[in-house]
Amino acid sequence: MAKQLPYNTMREIFARFHEAEPEPKGELEHVNAYTLVVAVALSAQATDAGVNKATRRLFQVADTPEKMLALGEEGLTEHIKTIGLFRQKAKNVIKLSRIIVEEYGGEVPNSRAALQSLPGVGRKTANVVLNMWWHYPAQAVDTHIFRVGNRTGIAPGKDVVAVEHAIEDNVPADYQLHAHHWLILHGRYICVARKPKCNACLIRDLCPYEDKTP
Repeated sequence: MAKQLPYNTMREIFARFHEAEPEPKGELEHVNAYTLVVAVALSAQATDAGVNKATRRLFQVADTPEKMLALGEEGLTEHIKTIGLFRQKAKNVIKLSRIIVEEYGGEVPNSRAALQSLPGVGRKTANVVLNMWWHYPAQAVDTHIFRVGNRTGIAPGKDVVAVEHAIEDNVPADYQLHAHHWLILHGRYICVARKPKCNACLIRDLCPYEDKTP
């Protein structure tokens, strides 16, 4: 685990991320807050590309909790059976859809606690929805961010909550909104797990990690 980088270094890192991609976007396809919740819930232990492939047709027929309940668990299962853990995920989506209809009037709640009360929705999922739909500077820490945060010193921490707090505490406020997207994309495509592409890294000179690129 690298030590926390100093403020001036953090500013320079995120200034470079911003210059390279001013408005980074999440890669999960959705059409409203509800479909975003469903997509993120389905993405656990699955790739965004795999989820998108399954949900393109699903969201054409079920883009509201009411339509999802009408589709039913078996109907939903047919759409998402290419996704890992699809049976349990189908149960969770039907349950969370019912709760949204019965307890929230069909509208997705916009507090972290309310979102986390939904079946299959954890802190990371809640933070993704808060960030992507309501533009709240929530930090959704996945395996990519956990790795990048610790490897680079951008957000060191022993667990995902510690890394989340390190981002909130140390990333300059004007970069908080997009911080988790920049870090996810950096970890997904450049600072990869086994063989980071240090030669292609735009923050290579600011990173304390030993260059493992041949």
